Amino acid sequence: MAEVEQKMHTHFRKVQEIKHSVDLSKREAEREISDSVQVFTDLVRSIERSQAELIEVIEEKQKAAERQAEGIIKELEQEITELQRRSTELEQLSHTEDPLHLLQSSPSLCTPLPTKDWSEISVHSDLCVGTNYLITIFKHRNSSIKYAVDVTLDPDTAHPSLVLSEDGKQVRDGDTEQDLPDKPVRFSTCPCILGKEGFSSGRFYYEVTVKGKTDWALGVARESITRNGLITLRPEDGYWTVALRDGSKYLACNSPTVPLSLREKPQKVGVFVDYEEGQVSFYDVEARSHIYSFTGCTFTEKLYPLFCPCLNDGGENSAPLIISPVNQTE
Repeated sequence: MAEVEQKMHTHFRKVQEIKHSVDLSKREAEREISDSVQVFTDLVRSIERSQAELIEVIEEKQKAAERQAEGIIKELEQEITELQRRSTELEQLSHTEDPLHLLQSSPSLCTPLPTKDWSEISVHSDLCVGTNYLITIFKHRNSSIKYAVDVTLDPDTAHPSLVLSEDGKQVRDGDTEQDLPDKPVRFSTCPCILGKEGFSSGRFYYEVTVKGKTDWALGVARESITRNGLITLRPEDGYWTVALRDGSKYLACNSPTVPLSLREKPQKVGVFVDYEEGQVSFYDVEARSHIYSFTGCTFTEKLYPLFCPCLNDGGENSAPLIISPVNQTE
C-alpha cells in the first residue's frame, strides 16, 4: 500500500513538473513571439522610412534633370529664334537692290553666329540610385554600433555661455557668459563645443540624447575650423551637421541647406563617420531609421565631434545635449 502511494505521489509530482515545464515553455514562446513581432515591426518601419527616403532622392534627381532640360531648351530656343531672324534678314538681303543699305540697317548680321557646340550637351537621366542607396543605408546602420567610441566634451573649446556637467557628458546654454581663459581653440561667438578626441582615420560612432530641446546642431568638424566671428555650419567651412530649429524644422546643414521630413521627432541621434569612405551619417536611434548622410566627402585632417545646444531661449531650450552610452546589444 505504501509503495503504491509512493509511486502515485512520484507520478503526481512528475505531472506537476511537466505542467510547470509546459507553462514555462508557453511563456517563453509568447515572449519570443512578442520579441520577434517587435523586431519585424521595427524592420518594416525602417524599410518604409528608407523607401520614402529613396523615393524622395529619386524625385529630387528627376526634378533636377527637368530643371536642367528646361534651361537647355530655353537656350536652344533663343538660338533658334536668333537663327530664324538672321535667316529672314538674309532672305531679304538676297532680294534687295541695295545690299549696303540693308547691311547698315541690320548691324546684327555682322556679328558672329552662336558657336556653342551642342553635340556634347545632354540631360543626366541616370536615376538608378535605389540599390546602392539602400545598401549604403543598411550597411552603415547595422555596422555602426561596433564602432562606438567614448566621447567626452572638451572644456577648452566651450563657448563661455555653455555649462558642462562634471563628467563631461552633458552641455547646455547658461544664458550668461563665464569668465574663462581666452584660448585660440575656444568658440567665441557660436555656442558650440568639441569632443576631446579627434579622429583622422577609420570609423567611429556615438549617440546624443536631444530630448526636450527645441534647437540643436550635431555632427563633426575638422580641426582647422574658424572659431571666431561668423560661423556657418556647412561642409565648405569644415562642418558636417544636422540641426533642429524652432522645435520642428529639421535640417541637413549642406550647401544649400536640405529640409528633412521626419515622421517622428528623434529623441536620440546617432552619428557615424567613415573617414576613408568620406561619409557622415545620422540616425534616429530609437526609431532605428536613417536621417541623412553626407557622402563623397574628402577628409584631410582630424575630425572632432561637434555639439551645439543653442541658446537657452528663456528656458524653452534649457535641456542639455547628453552624450549617451551606446547599447551594444541592439
